[in-house]
This record gives sequence, structure tokens and C-alpha cells, in this order.
Amino acid sequence: MAETLDLNEAAIVLRSGDEVAVAKRKIVGGTVLGYEGGEIRVASDVPAGHKLAIRDVAEAQAVHKYGQVIGYATQAISAGEWVHTRNLDFGKSQTDGSGKLQLDYEFCTAVPTVDYVTEGLRRTFQGYARPDGRVGTRNYVGLVSTVNCSAATILAIADYFRSPQVMKEFPGVDGVFPVTHKSGCGQHLGGEDYKVLQRTLAGMAEHPNCNGYLLAGLGCEVNQSLSLVQNQGLVRAQEVRWGRPQLPPTITIQDEGGTRKAILKGIEETIKLLKRAGEAKRTKQSVAGILVGTNCGGSDGNSGVTANPALGIAGDEFVRQGAGWVLAETSETYGAEHLLTRRAVSVDVAERLVALMRWWEWYTGIWGASIDSNPSPGNKEGGLTTIYEKSLGAVSKGGSTPLVEVYPYAQKIDKAGFTFMDTPGHDPVSVTGLVAGGCNLVAFTTGRGSCLGFKPAPVLKISTNTPLYERMTDDMDIDAGVILNGVPIADVGLQIFEELIEVASGKQTKSEEQGLGESEFAPWMLGPVM
Repeated sequence: MAETLDLNEAAIVLRSGDEVAVAKRKIVGGTVLGYEGGEIRVASDVPAGHKLAIRDVAEAQAVHKYGQVIGYATQAISAGEWVHTRNLDFGKSQTDGSGKLQLDYEFCTAVPTVDYVTEGLRRTFQGYARPDGRVGTRNYVGLVSTVNCSAATILAIADYFRSPQVMKEFPGVDGVFPVTHKSGCGQHLGGEDYKVLQRTLAGMAEHPNCNGYLLAGLGCEVNQSLSLVQNQGLVRAQEVRWGRPQLPPTITIQDEGGTRKAILKGIEETIKLLKRAGEAKRTKQSVAGILVGTNCGGSDGNSGVTANPALGIAGDEFVRQGAGWVLAETSETYGAEHLLTRRAVSVDVAERLVALMRWWEWYTGIWGASIDSNPSPGNKEGGLTTIYEKSLGAVSKGGSTPLVEVYPYAQKIDKAGFTFMDTPGHDPVSVTGLVAGGCNLVAFTTGRGSCLGFKPAPVLKISTNTPLYERMTDDMDIDAGVILNGVPIADVGLQIFEELIEVASGKQTKSEEQGLGESEFAPWMLGPVM
């Protein structure tokens, strides 16, 4: 005999007028669901996080979730059917047939007011005050490779300092972190990819969680250490002697006489940096000194239902406290940007966000690709069908406060409040840009089970569903899946807010406990390799 349930016991209807509901758990085919005074018979099994039609949809008709278009029916869909890739697609716009959604852009029409906490009443945390006015949540020394040719040298130096016996001489220092990559040569000198790489490396070196840094190059590369220092202004205020700025410690393998000698010189210089870093102490700092970068990876159908909107609530509270909150992943905002332009504080900010979308259409097109190639296979297995659906859930990480700025990739973030950074959706590349921009914490939501860490910024991972949290308990910090069982989104949002403050003060995240975060640095490589 078929099970009979109220629809709200098995699924969530996110907005009145939506044609689909999201399954809280697997709904077995044949189940009868009571809804709006009638009954819906489920035609086949609907996995958790996937969509169930709650009314009939004609072929080519728009399908709504979150009250927004997520795609178009590729065939007629009856109430009770599982809605996914077999009957829903990116689709054709009903206005021009281009395959690009024609969004109703409004600029600055719904800019929210924010009830800011007065400075004297703001929350505090234990952080590291830096000379440039920023605040660190960790106290690292960075080892930065200017080119792939010096990556092995940097890693060898880092390996020396993995010894607890060595590091016991430097209490109060979180360790060293290597910054290695596959680029730095074969680039157009002065080209856009060269500028992006330099900006990214400089952002890691000058990060507020980094007390000092060593640069290492080969000697004949395009991305020379000296040009990096000069172009990016890598001289700190405390590094001025006899009225002249002092260059940061730099080793060049060819000048040192080879790899072995360069490694020994690098160890010697790093010891000096560690001694200085050990002098830094945590002191009481305003939460306004926190800058949180947000990212989602391994998303599923519950991402936009549980973890992402809860994270957005945490973001609103940080903004109220005078802190910074950054949304990224432009290719996973596509189709939802119209919700952000309404909140933009100026037409210029809104237009720059829209311009990013047009650029991404061009960028994917020159490679014969399409921006709708996202979601990934794992996303689809988790219930996400189209890029519009994924984006609408992803932007909820941005909360509800005004959009005050739009930044290029890895640009230093110099404004508090809610901002946006142009990054790809690929997690390591996106988080690299956010951290290089100065984010001293990262909040990362996942429904499939991403394990990303990222030194020197702690990464707090939030699961969208309880089975994932229980299955990967060593990697997940917070379970937002409890929202599916009736816990208010606001409660989970405030839990995330409090946990981020604890992490800022020194509490280790699950990824930090496992020592993760040294392999994820991946600067966005834009240009040709020559």
C-alpha cells in the first residue's frame, strides 16, 4: 500500500508559485502527497535534494524555484514527476531564442538599510594587529615561489620546518606555508595573465595572516622577484632602515649557485622571519577587522535551501558589525546577478557586475564552450540541473545587505560590507583569489563533500545535509542539514557567525586539524603559454 504524507513532511516548497518542491529525503515512487487540498502521486523515486513537480508544466514552459526561472521543460511534465536533466534544460529564452536568459535588470532599486552596531558595542575577537591596519586571524610565515622552476626549492625549505623539534623554537607561530604554482614563465611580459599572477602572489605575501615572507625565483623567468616587488609595492612600513625601504628577503637559485645552496640560504632567512613572527601576540580586536570570503563546492540540491541562506544570515550579522563579506564565483552567479544589481549602492557597481557576465559569455565562447556547462556531474547527481538553479542558490551566501563594490580577481579588498569578487567557479582558483584579496577567514558550503583547506586562511566547512556531516565528520565543521528537520535558518546562521568568531580567535577548523591547505593555491591562468 502506498505511503500517504503531507507534502511538507517530505519536501520543501521554497516560494509560492514554484512548479517544483525539493525533496528533504528520498521519496519513494507511488507515495501520495497531500498538497493544497489535493493529492500528488509520486511517479518514480525522487532522491534527496532533487526536485518534484507539484503542478503540471507544458513543454517549453519556464520552471520556477526560489520564485525564479531555473530552466525550461524539454517535454510536458506532470505533477508528481521527478524533474531533472531528462525533462529540464538551460533552454531558450522566450524573447530572442539565444539560449541566454533575458533577465529583468534593475539597478539600485532595492538597496537595503543596515542597522549597524555602533563601534563601542561591536563584538571582539583575539587577533593579530598588523602595521597596515588589517588584522590577522593566524600568524604564519610565507614562502613564495615566483615561478614553477623554484617550486621544488620552496617545498624543500617548507619541509625543513615541518619538524616539531624545529618549530618548538618559535612558539606563537602557526608555521610556514609554501606558495607554489605552475606559472611564472612562458607569459607575455606585462600581459593580463602576468599582472594577475603578480597581484595574486603579492596578496599572499602581504596577507594579514602572514607575518613575513620569503621570495624565491630561478633567475631567468618572466616573473622576476624584483619586478614583483616593484610592481606590487612589497615593502612594509617596518622594513625601512636608514630612511630607505628594504627589499623582502629573496633567494635566486642561479645567483646562489644551485638548488642545494638556495635551500640552505632559504632556511637561514626563514629562521629570521620566524623569530620576528614569534614576537606577535593576539590582542582584543573589533570584529570589524574580519574579512570573510565565501565559496561553495560540491554543491547539491539542498545548498540553496540550507547552508547557503544560513551563511547569508551570518554575513548580514558580520556586515552589521562593520566587517567585510565577499561573494565570488562569477560563473556560478550567472542567471542570478539581477538579484544583486537591485542591491547595488550605485549604477556603476551594478553595471560592472553585469559587465562581468557579458565577459564570461565571451570568455567561455572563445573556447567553444558555454557557461551552461556548469553544474558539474557531481552537482547534477546531488539534484542541481541548470546553471540558473545553481546560481540562484549560490547567491544566497551573499545575504541581504547592500552590494558596495565589485573587485577584479585577487584585488586587495579595501571596503567593508558586502562585496563581490570576479573568480571562476573552480574552488581552488576561486578561494585563491579571495585569500589573495585579503580574506582572513573562508566559509565554505558543500553538499557532496569538498575537503578544501587553504593556508594561511582557515576554512570553515558547512554541510548542506546531515548524512554528509555524519559521513565526513572529520572534514565538516557545521551541519546545516538540521534546517531540513525544522531548525530555523536564522539559528544556524547565528551558529555560523559565532563559530567564525571562535575560529578567528584561534580555534582550529577541521581542515586545520588535518594539516590541509598547502596544495590548493591555484592562481587563475588567463593567457597563452608561450
